[in-house]
Amino acid sequence: MTTQALQGVRVLEVGQLLAGPFAGTILGYFGADVIKIEPPGNGDPIRNWRLLDKDGTGYWWRSLGRNKKSVTANLRTEQGREVLRRLMLTADVVIENFKPGTMEKWGLGPEDIKPHNPQLIYTRISGYGQSGPYSSKPGYASVTEAFSGFRFLNGFPEDVPVRPNLSLGDSVAGVHAALGILLALLARKDSQQGQVIDVALYEAMFNLMEGVVPEYDGAGAIREPAGSTLTGIVPTNTYLCRDGKHVVIGGNGDSIYVRLMTAIGREDLANDPDLGSNAGRVEQQQLIDAAIGGWTSAHNSAEVIAILEGVDVPVGPIYSIADAFDDPHYQARGMFEEVDTPNGKLKVPAILPKLSLTPGRTTWAGGAVGSHTDEVLLSAGFDKETLAALRDRGDI
Repeated sequence: MTTQALQGVRVLEVGQLLAGPFAGTILGYFGADVIKIEPPGNGDPIRNWRLLDKDGTGYWWRSLGRNKKSVTANLRTEQGREVLRRLMLTADVVIENFKPGTMEKWGLGPEDIKPHNPQLIYTRISGYGQSGPYSSKPGYASVTEAFSGFRFLNGFPEDVPVRPNLSLGDSVAGVHAALGILLALLARKDSQQGQVIDVALYEAMFNLMEGVVPEYDGAGAIREPAGSTLTGIVPTNTYLCRDGKHVVIGGNGDSIYVRLMTAIGREDLANDPDLGSNAGRVEQQQLIDAAIGGWTSAHNSAEVIAILEGVDVPVGPIYSIADAFDDPHYQARGMFEEVDTPNGKLKVPAILPKLSLTPGRTTWAGGAVGSHTDEVLLSAGFDKETLAALRDRGDI
């Protein structure tokens, strides 16, 4: 079997719901030995969120919990915290997303562990970060997406700011955490020292605002919501077709614009010197969008896509997940993987990026709460009698 990029890296995931667990899922996909610490009983709440299978387990959990070993530890008891402490002493990476100060209160903060495991990479994910005046605020993705400025840009002018129907702030923070962990692992090769990674959900979303910041500082411009367009770049928009379906057309490159307008029979706009650059097209956005929209409304979406693809203009449909499942390109690119669950086969998404020599893979779907507790703790030096006593007291 192919060696994986993170093979031999032990990760302790001490978090719930999405941001920390998503970082752990990424690492586990590429070969890290991820041990997920869960409270005894119901485990991570994500197990019971959204749509459930006939056994009452969330389909989402099968994906988010993949490749992870579930170990139960009651962090509200000293004995449960001692279980985690002992595991932390042999880990390469810890991921936690509790409210700042919680791990220190339990005697499990970075400075508590560093003397015993100086190479530990201690990854912390929170709403507002570990420092600053807002660090103690509760920070779910919904609130921090708004605080980051991201929500301000979503929707149509003079309408309610909208939210994508995803927990985007959590997922983006999880990706940032995984990136930070990889950077820290590289640095550790030379320094032989671990470090603390501080990921704030609002900062992960703010990182997407890279182009907005200098525009405001340099020109005093506050980018506003722009519906289905992108401010200052024309034409790039969503257009309705005769069959009631929408397509997205990106014709904003100068030569692409000429090919687009020629294809829709508007040579007058294609050859207008005032529209030869993006700056000129921005001044005439309504005119250009009206011309494109008038043309698409007279054709079915498949015709629009075929005609524009024929002249190398970026164009495409707006897919639902059902469309993605049926698309041959998704299949050819291996974007779905099939896993075994107690209720049969289930497709989960592949995790990117694709690596040619050390690819990631899903080895097993998210399993039952505590399904690896004995295996992991016995390998960590606990004996069977101790495990039985811990279990009797509700510590694991």
